[in-house]
Amino acid sequence: MKFPRVYTLKEIAELTGAKAVGPESYPISGCNEIHVVEPGDIVFVDHPKYYDKALQSKASVVLINKKVKCPEGKALLVSKDPFSCFNKLTTFFSAFQPAIKSIADTAKIGVNTIIQPNVFIGNNVAIGDNCVIHPNVIIYDNCQIGNNVTIHAGTSIGADAFYYKNRPTGYDKLLSSGSVVIEDNVDIGSLCTIDKGVSANTTIKKGTKIDNQVQVGHDTIIGENCLIASLVGVAGCCIIEDNVILWGQVGTNSGVTIGKGAVILGQSGVAKSLKGGKTYFGTPAGEARKKLKDIAEINQFLRDQKKT
Repeated sequence: MKFPRVYTLKEIAELTGAKAVGPESYPISGCNEIHVVEPGDIVFVDHPKYYDKALQSKASVVLINKKVKCPEGKALLVSKDPFSCFNKLTTFFSAFQPAIKSIADTAKIGVNTIIQPNVFIGNNVAIGDNCVIHPNVIIYDNCQIGNNVTIHAGTSIGADAFYYKNRPTGYDKLLSSGSVVIEDNVDIGSLCTIDKGVSANTTIKKGTKIDNQVQVGHDTIIGENCLIASLVGVAGCCIIEDNVILWGQVGTNSGVTIGKGAVILGQSGVAKSLKGGKTYFGTPAGEARKKLKDIAEINQFLRDQKKT
C-alpha cells in the first residue's frame, strides 16, 4: 500500500503510537508485507523467526516488537504490538467505504463490456473493454480487471485476506488494504473466490483460465496462460509461474512457488516449492512417475504378503 504522500517517521510514530528510532524527518512512502516490500516501505515483524529477514529486507522502516540495533540506512518503529500498529495504518490510509449503489459512481467500465443483473462493482474498480461479468458477481473496491475478461456467476473478487493473530481473547484480524489485478484474456468460472492482498495485489496474469469453485489466497501471483481446474485451493503468498496446470482438487501450502510449465495432477497436496517442467502427484506432491511407481510397488508387496 502506497501512501497518498510521503510521511515522516515522526508522523507515522504519532499515528501508530510506536517509538521512533531514527531521524524524525526520515521519509516513508508506504507499508507492505515482508515478501513484497520496497525501499520507502514499512514492514512489520512480531516473531523472532522473521526478525533478521525483516531487518535485512528492502524496507526502509521496520516496525518491530524488540529493541534491536538499527541497521544502517534504515529506521525503526518499536512497539509491543506491531500487528495492531499495522492495522492502524490500514485503517487510516485505506478505510472501508460503505457502498451506496450496486455499481459505484467511481467505477470505470470499458467499451462493449457487458454487466449482467445483480452484479456488485465497488469503489474505484476498473474493468476493461469487451468483458462479460455474469449475474451475482461481486467485485470489491479498487480491483483492476483487464480487457476480454469473463467472470462467471457467483464469483467474488477482492474479499479480505484470511490472516489472523491468535490472542488470549481470540483471533485478531489483520486488516487488508491490497487489491486484486486480473489481466487481459482471463476466464474465471462460477463460484470462485479470489482474495485481495494484505497490502499489495493478488494477481492473475494474462491468458490464464480458471474453472469453477477455485480459491486463490491473498497476495498470490498466478502467471500467464495457466490452467486451473475446479476445486483447487491456492493458499496466500504463492507464486504460480507461467503455463502451470493445476488439476482438480489440488491444494497448496502458503508461500510456495510452482515453477514454469509444471503440471500438478488431481488431488495432490503441494507442501513445498516445486521446480518447473515436471509432472507431480500425491501428498506431499512428488514427481509423478516415481510416486506412481512407489504405489505400484507397495501394492505388489501387499499382494505378495497375502500369498505367503
